[in-house]
Amino acid sequence: MKLAIAQIDPTVGDLTGNAQRILAAAQTAVDQGANLLLTPELSLCGYPPKDLLLRPGFIQQMQTATEQLAKDLPPDLTALVGLAQPNIDAGNKGQKPLFNSMALLENGTIKTVFHKRLLPTYDVFDEDRYFESGNSPNHFHLDVDGHSLHIGVTICEDLWNEDDFWGQRAYEINPTAEVVAAGVDLVVNLSASPFTVGKQALREKMIAHAASQHQCPIVYVNQVGSNDDLIFDGCSVAISRQGHVVNRAQGFETAVQVIDYSLQQQDLVPGTITPLPKTPEAEIWSALVLGVKDYSRKCGFTKAVIGLSGGIDSALVAAIAAAALGPDHVLGVLMPSPYSSDHSISDAEKLAHNLGITTQTLPIGHLMTGYDTTLLDLFSGTEPGVTEENLQSRIRGNLLMAIANKFGHLLLSTGNKSEMAVGYCTLYGDMNGGLAVIADVPKTKVYSLCHWLNNNIQNHPGLIEGAGKTEIIPTNILTKPPSAELRPDQVDQDSLPSYDILDDILERLIQHHQSAADIVAAGHTAPIVKKVVHLLTRAEFKRRQAPPVLKVTDRAFGLGWRMPIASRWPLAK
Repeated sequence: MKLAIAQIDPTVGDLTGNAQRILAAAQTAVDQGANLLLTPELSLCGYPPKDLLLRPGFIQQMQTATEQLAKDLPPDLTALVGLAQPNIDAGNKGQKPLFNSMALLENGTIKTVFHKRLLPTYDVFDEDRYFESGNSPNHFHLDVDGHSLHIGVTICEDLWNEDDFWGQRAYEINPTAEVVAAGVDLVVNLSASPFTVGKQALREKMIAHAASQHQCPIVYVNQVGSNDDLIFDGCSVAISRQGHVVNRAQGFETAVQVIDYSLQQQDLVPGTITPLPKTPEAEIWSALVLGVKDYSRKCGFTKAVIGLSGGIDSALVAAIAAAALGPDHVLGVLMPSPYSSDHSISDAEKLAHNLGITTQTLPIGHLMTGYDTTLLDLFSGTEPGVTEENLQSRIRGNLLMAIANKFGHLLLSTGNKSEMAVGYCTLYGDMNGGLAVIADVPKTKVYSLCHWLNNNIQNHPGLIEGAGKTEIIPTNILTKPPSAELRPDQVDQDSLPSYDILDDILERLIQHHQSAADIVAAGHTAPIVKKVVHLLTRAEFKRRQAPPVLKVTDRAFGLGWRMPIASRWPLAK
């Protein structure tokens, strides 16, 4: 038997386009002799559809599109296609109106529909808002040329409740164990599992444990691409009953990969195993490039504009944008003020040259003078301070938004996670933009990404203009003290702890939910911890107004971060 993984990149709500993507994958699968096509969770409507699921017309058209897809599929191919299915008992039993389902399409019809059983409600997931849980194990027989393969069907979270692996059970039932108990030969898991750094290694370890524990091979199919702030890495994988990886699709790319199942050996046959990225930096880079590329394409943008300060954050975002969209589609804008150093301008120009992107210089000194003159009477009797310093950022933000508005460019904001966490950013200034590219990347990781980029320059020839270059990010950007240049000789560490200290404290607070006492016990000084906790709490109103943040860590500022703005509870208590 031959099974085809359709690692596709659906656009949320594009029922017609997604159906065409499935049909294209189906034709490729048939050309390679496949008998069954496996598609990701909610593959027909894209994941996550969010409140589109509340629109009756959307659900009705999805059903119609599924029926048409069944008719359009190659006649000798069976397919599992993800959709939202109405729950006909919802009104009578007080249940949710929909199921998160997989339709089994065969011989031009919807043969049956399987429902997801475990509905996650943590981090970015909110499936209990829309869906009712399925109440029975899902399995079917695939019959080909007198042979039959008994297949168990699980959907994403259904695979994530192996208490022997996790040391605890998050849900009452274990859908994988139940389908194995039904006597299946193979388990398939159809997923839309968002990327976070290091997650694929964890997935494979968990799946390998389940396969060997149940002595049943598992094929895991994952969505690829980016929808809003979520990035999906694909990395679909097949694991034998002994717990060995026997097939792996390319990460961060669409793919159709055919896998053989040996009826004689009752196991998956080894095939193509695409290597995983070797470092966290390689993973994050691939994710962010895909995130910018897909967000731009799906939102209708072909070009991006970025403010180039000569600093490391804007340098990294510019490199990501150039890789995602092509250098010819990126505009870098230099906006020097009277406080800008000569090296800030020269470093930005050298970066732009390395990347091959176009630049425009817009000095803002006269605009700063105009603002000061306009506010002179109102601000009389007060001391100049942060307000006046922030005017620089807001002037620059206005100029960048004007360019984006005038030419239809996507403005990419360049703030990192460390700054976003403690509010070291300016509303309606450097926070302006349509997408926050690195706002889930701590400052220390920004540096390591840039060093990695320079050390792997041979893998990124498209980012270098001309031949013989030895760096993408200019060395001076990597070595000079980080500064927003708000005043003469100002550096970030005038206001913040060193970034290695700050990032460690923030990781403990944000990702590990440690108390201030725990963080002090880990070796940080109490006054610094208190200051960071205060800044993190106070900046919540800023984060609520930030652009969508591409998620690459377990806890990003976005859907998975739901803190109140007006609160008296200290985050580190």
